[in-house]
Amino acid sequence: MKNLTPERLLERARDVVEIEADAVRGLLRSLGPEFIRACEICLGCRGRIVVTGMGKSGHIAGKIAATLASTGSPAFFVHPGEASPGTWG
Repeated sequence: MKNLTPERLLERARDVVEIEADAVRGLLRSLGPEFIRACEICLGCRGRIVVTGMGKSGHIAGKIAATLASTGSPAFFVHPGEASPGTWG
């Protein structure tokens, strides 16, 4: 990494952005009825949306819950190991 010139660094950054853009474009094919149903469920929720996960998926679930909450859908994260009845809610 020490041998990266400013030009090479910029080239690598552009490559990364291109890869990420391709990945996002690839999501277009996966948007279908399941996505609509998931949106309908979330938008129709009268209480809070509970998002759960363990390990890396738990970190992602926490970010999803935060995003939902910050965009107007009340949501929170619960670790599945702490989801015993009566411990939250």
